[in-house]
Amino acid sequence: MSADGKKGLFDWYFKSNLLIRILIGLVLGAVVGIFAGESILWVNPLGSLFVNLLKMIVMPVILASLVVGAASIDPAKLGKVGVKIILFYLISSAFAVGLGLLMGNIFKPGAGLALATGADAAGRVLNQPKFIDTLIAIVPKNPFGALASGAVLPTIFFAILFGIGISYLRANSEERIKKAGDTLFMVFDGSAEVMYMIVRWVLQFAPIGVFALIAVVFAKQGAKVVGALGMVTVAAFIGYILHVVVIYGGMLLINRLSVTKFFKGAKGPMITAFVTRSSSGTLPVTMTDIDKNLGVSKKIYSFTLPLGATINMDGTAIYQGVCALFIGFAIGMPLSFAQQITVILTAVLASIGTAGVPGAGAIMLLMVLNSVGLPVEAGTPVAAAYAMILGIDAILDMGRTSVNVTGDMVGSILVAKSEKELDMAKWE
Repeated sequence: MSADGKKGLFDWYFKSNLLIRILIGLVLGAVVGIFAGESILWVNPLGSLFVNLLKMIVMPVILASLVVGAASIDPAKLGKVGVKIILFYLISSAFAVGLGLLMGNIFKPGAGLALATGADAAGRVLNQPKFIDTLIAIVPKNPFGALASGAVLPTIFFAILFGIGISYLRANSEERIKKAGDTLFMVFDGSAEVMYMIVRWVLQFAPIGVFALIAVVFAKQGAKVVGALGMVTVAAFIGYILHVVVIYGGMLLINRLSVTKFFKGAKGPMITAFVTRSSSGTLPVTMTDIDKNLGVSKKIYSFTLPLGATINMDGTAIYQGVCALFIGFAIGMPLSFAQQITVILTAVLASIGTAGVPGAGAIMLLMVLNSVGLPVEAGTPVAAAYAMILGIDAILDMGRTSVNVTGDMVGSILVAKSEKELDMAKWE
């Protein structure tokens, strides 16, 4: 409403519930994508613009929030929180990939599908990253270069170290050093608040961006969900749902926290992750809602959520299990028990090098396949099956990203409760 009391032209839009607008965009996008087909692809730039806006704010949010998060916690307590959240992420990922393998063994996706050599698969093979190179690359040669290039892991590593350094400065007994630490803390705290404000502006475009993203996905991939790949989709999504309800729900109940209140407070980030397919891109929304709706202290979530957006990949782990078994069945070489154990170990370890951006799970799948002796090489049946997975990867990516973000929130809540940094009034 303007200063003279008159309503603005778009008041109906900006003053209506954002989540409802996003849901309307999602439903309309699916319907239009299915019925309009490829004639709706002209809206693709709107979806790309929304994703770019999210990516624009990701690196500044990660840097500022992680520095503030690390600097907000007492040096002795920082290590305790870090160990707790990393253990949660690794253990839950192991459960997830095991669940994915269980779904694959039950539904047997790809069984009976005789794949000939796929000549068209040659152009769809991605380069497999070496695991040791991923580990080494965590330490940036140039932290400013990592920030500028959007390298999440090196930025997280530097931000945590920098934040720990500020934490030690603030705890110093010498007044000059303590003042310097407090000043740095205020600079990054102010920067984080500015970024959260920009986040709110960007989210006003979310309903339009969501419509475009969903319309394009359904226009391109909708028909391919049926048939042989339909079983992959069903197995993966049942695995996603079971993991969220049974594993996450069970953890919350064990800690005497309401599952209903959790889902009510977490639905915004879960839906945003589903439609954007980016854990990192959803991060600003996750931070806002976990604070406002679920009562997690900023001291905890500003440290655990950016970390989780990179190393917590439960949905991706489920995807690895289902897709690895699909490829084995599709080429007539079902994975043995030993190979399935190898899938679990590789998927959990590889998760620390999987960035929270759309499609990263498809690259991680290469590492898993290679570990069980099924390398993706041009012209082979394995490459053909892998190309089929890539064909529906956008749809699978929606579910796995939503699970990833849900896991980030559950881990943060449990750590916050154990550290007495959870506002229990939000759970009454």
